[in-house]
Amino acid sequence: MYIVRKMLFLLLFTGILSTSCAGQNPADPTMDVNEILTAGVGTFAAAIFQTQTAMVPPATATPTITPTATATVATPSLLTSPTASATQLVFVAPLITFTPAVTGTQYTPTANPNSLAFGCNNLLLIRDETVPAGTVFNPEERFTKTWKVANTGTCDWVYFYHLVFISGDDVGGRDPQRLGRVIEPGKWTQLSVDLRAPRAPGRYTAYWRFADQGGNVFGSTLGVSFEVRSYP
Repeated sequence: MYIVRKMLFLLLFTGILSTSCAGQNPADPTMDVNEILTAGVGTFAAAIFQTQTAMVPPATATPTITPTATATVATPSLLTSPTASATQLVFVAPLITFTPAVTGTQYTPTANPNSLAFGCNNLLLIRDETVPAGTVFNPEERFTKTWKVANTGTCDWVYFYHLVFISGDDVGGRDPQRLGRVIEPGKWTQLSVDLRAPRAPGRYTAYWRFADQGGNVFGSTLGVSFEVRSYP
């Protein structure tokens, strides 16, 4: 507002000064004071308009925000592999069992001697002490078969307990000696018979069991198996 007043004052002063200082030329027409003021006001208005136009900052174009499209990434789906339906062939090898050959005739002791108890008496074969299965003898050769046994019953073996021949070849030992001593339960001892190989070559077996004084047999079966060679 101050600038406008200042410019208005300058214009009026300039117009008055021009009028008063101008020479009186008889050829020029005389200008009216009102015309001078009118011209000055027009100039002043034009100046004001230009000044205000210069003072007003140009309009700034507001940029239009264009929404950016967001790319959507599709998550790939995992395809399940098809399960093979082919039939699998399984080959099972047959189980082959090899039975080793045994020299001589092998006797088989009772697997469960407890089932062969008689009353409070029972006997368990521990091992062969002499003449293992397959032993070779000369014809009519004499030998002694001995077994290691244990009293697995609940009563003592006493003096008149003895071995009883039950089956097999006639190789002797049909009337063995009496026990002649006391064997307590849980103790072990040795039982023996005196035998003789037959004259004829071949394989022979024989079996005995232990018995009480009444002849009641019990416990494991005790056997012998051997071979008689031929004469050279």
